[in-house]
Amino acid sequence: MLLNFVAVNLPSKYLNEAVEQFASLPSIGKRSALRLVLELLKRSPEEIDRFSNAVSAIKENINYCDSCGNISDEKICTICANPARDHRMVCIVEDIRDIMAIEATGSYRGIYHVLGGVISPMDGQGPEDLNINSLLNKVKNKEIDEIIFALSATMEGDTTNFYIYKKISPTDLTVTTLSRGVSIGTELHYADELTLGRSILQRLPFESTFKQS
Repeated sequence: MLLNFVAVNLPSKYLNEAVEQFASLPSIGKRSALRLVLELLKRSPEEIDRFSNAVSAIKENINYCDSCGNISDEKICTICANPARDHRMVCIVEDIRDIMAIEATGSYRGIYHVLGGVISPMDGQGPEDLNINSLLNKVKNKEIDEIIFALSATMEGDTTNFYIYKKISPTDLTVTTLSRGVSIGTELHYADELTLGRSILQRLPFESTFKQS
């Protein structure tokens, strides 16, 4: 059983440094970090090497898709490179977890655009910090017929949706959003596959959502 971490003096500076690095990750506290490091100590040198090499390879080899911003091993991700996808339909998401959630439903055959976050003044994140300009360029170049807003149903998500909508509203694009089968305040990637799939198939004209609110 782990003691109160604050009261523990770790017996090794290397152990302490490893714990500090694990604890720097989101949602990993010092006690959880210590548990993970102690587990690694039980592994063989070969297993440790595979672990460290996998972590190093993330930074060295993973790219962001030149077209949509998705994580990819190549310059263009497998979704954007797939000719069977509908490249005129673009689903706007916050990050790769949302793409994974939507893909798991099997209900969507278009492509994506990853913003890399949402507008959140409290976190110091404005429109200029997001991947919005490349989306506007696609709209300007008439590469898109429909945009689907699939950001989390939070105040920040709704603010981001509205900001982008105002930017593209002079066009004749079809702009839709997920139906509210996804609960208000719920982050998209936590929604179950059935609910999320139905929300995509039963999507609504975006303009109607804020006219009713």
